[in-house]
Amino acid sequence: MRHGIHPEYRHVVFRDRAADFAFLTRSTMDSDRTIEWEDGRTYPVVDVEISSASHPFYTGNARVVDTAGRVERFNRRYQRK
Repeated sequence: MRHGIHPEYRHVVFRDRAADFAFLTRSTMDSDRTIEWEDGRTYPVVDVEISSASHPFYTGNARVVDTAGRVERFNRRYQRK
């Protein structure tokens, strides 16, 4: 591998603001904002919209979609006369 062409691989905190959940991992992402972690060190923080703490697949909180209303509306609109 050539030196100097790869991004720096460092510790980064990913924070899900919707679920008030954060985790420390390693990544090549960088951020101007920082956060002081539980170990007392300061790390760059990246805010994410969704994580395993807020995703419906992992939490079990799924939205219910009214499919019966959609089917009836489709049939009314496109039924044969």
